[in-house]
Amino acid sequence: MITRRSLLQTSLLLPAKAASGRKPNFLYLIADDHAGYVLGADGNKRAQTPNLDRLASQGMRFAKHHCNSPVCTPSRQSFFTGQMPHMAGVTVLKTPLDDTKPTLAKQLKSAGYQTAVFGKMHFNRASKPGLHGFDTMMTEQDIQRAWNANPSPKPPPPGMKTKPAWRPFKDPARIWLNAEKLPYPRYYEEMRGTFTARRAIDFLKQHKDSQFAVWCSFPDPHSPYDFAIDDVNRFDAKSFPVPRVGPEDNWQIPNIFRDLSDDEKRGIIASYYTSVSQVDRNVGEVLTALKSLGLEEDTYVVYMADHGYSLGQHGRFEKHCCYDPALRVPLIMRLPGRIKTGVVNDFTESIDVSATILDMLGVDALPVTHGQSLKPYLEGKRVAKPRQYIFSEYLENEEACVRTEQWKFIFCTGKRKRTDGYEIDNPTPGRYIRLYDLKKDPGEFTDVAKGNPSVVAKLQATMLERFRTTHPEAAQEPKGLAAEDAIEFYLRPRDA
Repeated sequence: MITRRSLLQTSLLLPAKAASGRKPNFLYLIADDHAGYVLGADGNKRAQTPNLDRLASQGMRFAKHHCNSPVCTPSRQSFFTGQMPHMAGVTVLKTPLDDTKPTLAKQLKSAGYQTAVFGKMHFNRASKPGLHGFDTMMTEQDIQRAWNANPSPKPPPPGMKTKPAWRPFKDPARIWLNAEKLPYPRYYEEMRGTFTARRAIDFLKQHKDSQFAVWCSFPDPHSPYDFAIDDVNRFDAKSFPVPRVGPEDNWQIPNIFRDLSDDEKRGIIASYYTSVSQVDRNVGEVLTALKSLGLEEDTYVVYMADHGYSLGQHGRFEKHCCYDPALRVPLIMRLPGRIKTGVVNDFTESIDVSATILDMLGVDALPVTHGQSLKPYLEGKRVAKPRQYIFSEYLENEEACVRTEQWKFIFCTGKRKRTDGYEIDNPTPGRYIRLYDLKKDPGEFTDVAKGNPSVVAKLQATMLERFRTTHPEAAQEPKGLAAEDAIEFYLRPRDA
């Protein structure tokens, strides 16, 4: 719902500057692995995110926004197409998006926008003009090549230790997760995220008189949580508490994290927070350029991340699961004169974002839309049918969840040996379900499924209904299956 603050806002809808009738420009700012709880505007006093906090104060922040898959590629291609990951055809990390799929960029291009992307998109294929609807493309491989071609960087101060090459799952976790809180061996001006931001800024300068839709997608704070030499002392690792890990967690802690000490965990958390602060600085650069070019009043800005991130909760330092830290994502929208300021506390999902963007810009909806437009919230009202739950799936582990205000229901086949590097002691434990009472147990520790069979049955039916109404193979579901077996039918990855 809209908070009281937004209803009391005195600077409500300002006169729109775009008197010409032209559609607003569009700027999409995306971070990789930015958890919704590591944000000053979310009430986190440790987070240093002044630019994002300012953006939130100027627009609408969705405080209960959740991803539809807690892993990069499926999540990104889901909100890019407006389809659930299983319908978009991308449910595991390495799958490329079919280039015939309708996308947000294709809709905007067909509406006359000059479309461009700079940064990490997980398309898993070489970029080329026109791919997925982008006129201009400089995705992660292009950025990496261009960045590496820059002149030699200024050396670190004498005696400063910097981080080694990133070798996840080859080195111990304390190394590839940067428990020593080591900076990348470059200054802020030379960092890849800064380079990405400035390529987007160059495009804004060159197209300030055109109607543009620009994606600027940062590589951080994804592990190893890169940050510049300038920021090495931004956070004191000792000031961070280590999240509780209880005996309830023993069965599911990935083996790779089991030998981390509390001090190493604090260092990892501090590194992540430092990397988030650098994303915030990059966002600030792009927004400052937008304003200096006279484009702020006419540009619809969206900031979000692909999914959340666990920082020691349940012994995990990753996403790849259905616990809340991995699912809740920042979402902020601003358009002066069109979007009111405030905070929405209803549930929203990432599949809602593309529907909202097209609705706000007055562009035709995607032909398949599993989300709903959030435009009423942006106008200070409420959608006709607020979400009563969120759904997310992680098919690499044949796992899905439904979360309501009170309950979290997790279903896993336990039959698939996962290949993402996060194996547990028993990699194929067989089918299991978990139910958490979030009002009594917000940390999701105590499974209460056995004592609440009616709740389990209801949420199981809710999960099955979401699959049946969005899955491309729903007509092939075998007849007569029990609900549990029917859910297992849908949890298998089927990517081409």
